[in-house]
Amino acid sequence: MTRKEGLEPALAPASGGFAPVERAPAERVSTALEVGGRDGAHQSLSPAQAVAVALAGLLAATGVALDPDSALAAAHHLFFAVFLLGGLTRLAAACTPLPSARAPPLADQDLPTYTIITPLYREAEVLAELVQSLEAIDYPRERLQVLIVLEADDETTQAAARSLDLPSFVSVLVAPPGVPKTKPRACNYALDHAKGEVVVIYDAEDMPDPGQLREAAARFAASDPRLACLQAPLRIEDPGLSLFLPSQFRLEYAAHFEVLLPALARWGLAFPLGGTSNHFKAAPLREVGAWDAFNVTEDADVGFRLAAAGYRLGVIARPTWETAPTTWGQWLPQRARWIKGHMQTLFVHARGPVPRQPRNAVALVLTLAQSVTSSHLHGPVMAAALVLAAMDWLPDGDIAIPRWDLMLYVLGWGSAAIAGARGVMRAGHRPKSLHLLGMAFYWLLQSLAAAKALQQFVTDPHRWDKTAHAPRVGPRSGPPEA
Repeated sequence: MTRKEGLEPALAPASGGFAPVERAPAERVSTALEVGGRDGAHQSLSPAQAVAVALAGLLAATGVALDPDSALAAAHHLFFAVFLLGGLTRLAAACTPLPSARAPPLADQDLPTYTIITPLYREAEVLAELVQSLEAIDYPRERLQVLIVLEADDETTQAAARSLDLPSFVSVLVAPPGVPKTKPRACNYALDHAKGEVVVIYDAEDMPDPGQLREAAARFAASDPRLACLQAPLRIEDPGLSLFLPSQFRLEYAAHFEVLLPALARWGLAFPLGGTSNHFKAAPLREVGAWDAFNVTEDADVGFRLAAAGYRLGVIARPTWETAPTTWGQWLPQRARWIKGHMQTLFVHARGPVPRQPRNAVALVLTLAQSVTSSHLHGPVMAAALVLAAMDWLPDGDIAIPRWDLMLYVLGWGSAAIAGARGVMRAGHRPKSLHLLGMAFYWLLQSLAAAKALQQFVTDPHRWDKTAHAPRVGPRSGPPEA
C-alpha cells in the first residue's frame, strides 16, 4: 500500500529511527487523567462545589429580591475589583522587560528528536497549505516526526490526505471512533505514537516560524530540568485587520502572548498555555497525564497541571502566525468555548493541589479567575450603569457620574490599551488609535460569549464548538517581511 492509497498503518520514516505506527484500539484513547484516577473535567463540579454554587446562587437571588440596590452595589464593587486587578496586572506586565533567557544554538547532532502533532477535523481545504508550512520548518528530517491526526468520520480530509504526496517525515493517523470527540483526545492518541523527546502542537492553519523548533530545543538544553513547556507567541496576520473583530483579536493576542505571558514567565508564575505552539518535554507531559480529553481548553488546563507537579513554564521568541475570525458566527462559538473551558479548568484546579500552592494559586487568580469573572460581569454591570445614567439624565438633563467610577474605567481601559499597544509593537506592527478605542466595545461582546459559555457549562459541558475557517481572500501574509 502506497502513501497515497491509504492511511493505515501510518509509517514514520525509516531513516528517522521511528518505529512503525500501528492503529490502536479505541479503548486506548482516553484521558490519562481519568485512567489514572485523577480529577479532570469529565466531572464539571464536585459534590461540594455543586452545593457551594447552588448556595451562592440562592443567596444572590435572595439578595436581588429583597434588596436590589444593595445587590447591584455588591456586583458593582466586585466588578471594579476584578477590573482593577486585570488592569494593574496588564500595566505591570507592559512595564516588565521581556525574559532575557537566550540559549546558544545546538548543532544538528545535538538536537533532540521532535514530534509535531497536528489534529485536524473537517479541514481538507487547508491540508496542503499545512504541509507546506511543515515542510518549511528548519529541523533535521531524521530527527523530526510529524503526526497529522484525523477523525474516523472525516472522510473528506482523509481523501485530501491520500491525494497529497506527503513528505517522508509526515505520517497520518486516524483516531478510532470514541467520545468525547475533541482535539485533546486526538492529541492523546497521537502521543501514544510520538517518538520525540519534545512534542509540539500546531493547528491546521498555523504557519510556524521555520526556526521555532531549534529555538525551543536550545532553550530546553540550556535550562534546568524543571522547565517542561515553552510557549511560542501567536501572531495574527494582516488580512482583514481593517475589520472590527480581526483588529481586536490581534490586539488581544498581542497583549496576551507578547506582554502578559512573557511577564508571568519572568515573574516565575504559571499561565494558561495557548492552544497551539506549546513545546513540551514528552516525559513531564506524560507524567501529568497528557491532555484532559473532556476539557475544551486543554491547553490552559495542562499548563497549570505541570505547574502543580513542580514544573516551570517559559516562552520563546519565534512566533506562529494565525488568521483571525472575521465574522460574528466564527468568533462567538470560539470565544464561548474558551470561556467555558476556563471555567472547567478553574473548578478542576480549585479542588486540586493549586489552592495549597501560593504561587500557582496567585497565577490562577491573575489569569483564569480574573478573565472569567470579568467576562461575565462586564456586560451586565455596564448595562445597569447605562440604565441608571439614563434614569438620572431624564428628569433634569444632568448626569452625575461617580468620580471613582470614571477613574477606575480610565485606569482599566488605559492599562489594557497600553498592554495591547506594547504587544503590537513587539510583534513588529504599529498600533492604531481607533483599534485601541474599540477595545471598550469589544469587552462588552465578551459578556455575550460568557452567557453562552455558562449555558453550555450547565447543559453541554463537553461540547466542542469548532471554529470555522475564514474564507481566504488572498495569499497568506505570514510574517511582516513576507
